[in-house]
Amino acid sequence: MPDPDKKETLEATLLRLASPNNSPRDMLREARKLHPKASKKQIIRAAFSSLIGVADHDIERSQALQNFALTGRGPEEQ
Repeated sequence: MPDPDKKETLEATLLRLASPNNSPRDMLREARKLHPKASKKQIIRAAFSSLIGVADHDIERSQALQNFALTGRGPEEQ
């Protein structure tokens, strides 16, 4: 859990949440809980950004981020 005095970045949150055990829906729900002002579009863009950073050295995490980002590219939820 991040230190309450230091706000964890959206990318760092997604990297922490990315695992084969977390579904895209669970990742989105948790990211929104930790970053309530972030839009779905911002969260998906952060997932793509995070994916680029880990693609070469963490296959499982990058696959989870890719699945999350591609699944979430639909229209903004109300």
